[in-house]
Amino acid sequence: MTKNGADLLAQTLAENGIDTCFANPGTTEMHLVAAFGRETRMTTHLCVFEGVATGAADGFARMSGRPAVTLLHLGPGLANGMANLHNAKKAATPVVNIVGEHATHHLGLQAPLTADIEGMAATVSESVITATSADTIGADTAELLSGLTGPGAGVGTLVVPNDVAWTTTETSAPRMQHQPKPLHDPAMVGPAARALQAGPGSLMLLGAAFITKRSAELAHAIEQKTGCLVLTEAAVARMERGGGIPPLKRLPFHVDPATDLLKQVRVAVLAGARAPVAFFAYPGRASELLPDETEILALSPPLGELEVALEALAAELGARPVKYTSADVPNTDPQAPIAPDTLGAAVARTLPDRAIVVDESITNGGFLFTLCGEGKSHDWLNNRGGSIGYSMPVSIGAAVACPDRKVLCITGDGSALYTLQSLWTMARSKLDVTVVILANRSYRILANEMSKIGAGTPTDTTTPLLSLENPQLDWVQLANGHGVDAERVSNSAELEAALQRAFSRGGPRLIEAVM
Repeated sequence: MTKNGADLLAQTLAENGIDTCFANPGTTEMHLVAAFGRETRMTTHLCVFEGVATGAADGFARMSGRPAVTLLHLGPGLANGMANLHNAKKAATPVVNIVGEHATHHLGLQAPLTADIEGMAATVSESVITATSADTIGADTAELLSGLTGPGAGVGTLVVPNDVAWTTTETSAPRMQHQPKPLHDPAMVGPAARALQAGPGSLMLLGAAFITKRSAELAHAIEQKTGCLVLTEAAVARMERGGGIPPLKRLPFHVDPATDLLKQVRVAVLAGARAPVAFFAYPGRASELLPDETEILALSPPLGELEVALEALAAELGARPVKYTSADVPNTDPQAPIAPDTLGAAVARTLPDRAIVVDESITNGGFLFTLCGEGKSHDWLNNRGGSIGYSMPVSIGAAVACPDRKVLCITGDGSALYTLQSLWTMARSKLDVTVVILANRSYRILANEMSKIGAGTPTDTTTPLLSLENPQLDWVQLANGHGVDAERVSNSAELEAALQRAFSRGGPRLIEAVM
């Protein structure tokens, strides 16, 4: 059978263990679609918005530990997917982002969809390669994959001109070269241990793309041995929690409580983390959250082997993990309205063992993270990039990567509107995802930020820009229209019962939690 550049690309991906594609293709990707269809090792999922495809690839890679592929149509298709590519880049998630391009002889004609794809892709990618021939596209693909391992983990974009895809070739698919992850600095283990032994006034801040059970146990042992403050970054891409894993505290998202928590820190040990900064600049507040006089010691770099670094630090301190006994989740009044505390308790009580929680609860999630840490074992995925509309697409990818596990997506109604089309892919692919929409009918976080940043409080003229009423959204109908069963709940008992029903069944389901 005659092979073309698109076939060589598909074969190179499959030869290197890349077998899942989330696609929103167009004319310039038809040869790629055909090639992925011929490659029996490749599974494809249609997403009816590019931001769903890019977020799904992020979620798949976080949970599987290997990249997924996106397939996007020219510059405008890439533009539609860039918000969740931004989130993937900030999370250091390896994503193979494939963007079709006009045939090379057509580019100079300035056809309507012509755009600077390389320039656009560079803003959300660790590397960008434009294939120049069918014979070399396999090598280009292997080079891109190699760059996504080790210290270069993140998004890699391959731009594929249409004539490169359709031209025949006899070249064989090459193998990628795996790059090692960066290690901790052994010379910093002793100084870091001595700094943390100061107890109060010392901080160990954890980062990394994935905080494992073992990392949490070691961090807790170090905290117990030294009396230091242990925190994770405000958002960690993936964290193993619950089921007797010692719960780790997060650095608060909001600048004032974060600054207040860190004001007594005199020495900070960074383990896979960066020195913390505020999400935004605010009048009269510092952008760097640690006090100016704080001494900073870098034990291990971001994306480094966190477990290895913590093992060395624990050994230096003689800190040994001990069994952690989970606390009880508090009972709540069954008739109580759905609020941050009752939401957190309902989820913590019903969460199935080995569930995957994708959190975009924002203003209503204050109790979720803490209470679920005392529940059954689960993985917790957070948005490190801050671009909203992340959680439902990431839930798709997590469900595809782990079909034997329940996925719970918790999102605000404003955030969910950005990638509403995710529901269709969940139904189409029959994914076991439960989506909880926190329906407070507003962009509440913006009302909070407006006063905090010094722009005043919402008025009669500005409130409509922060409100999701008039008309009021009906998430049950929206879900049904996308093929997803849904129900609406308004108190704690109804929410808990709806969660139990959803977790007892397979397939996608949506719960509109009126707050």
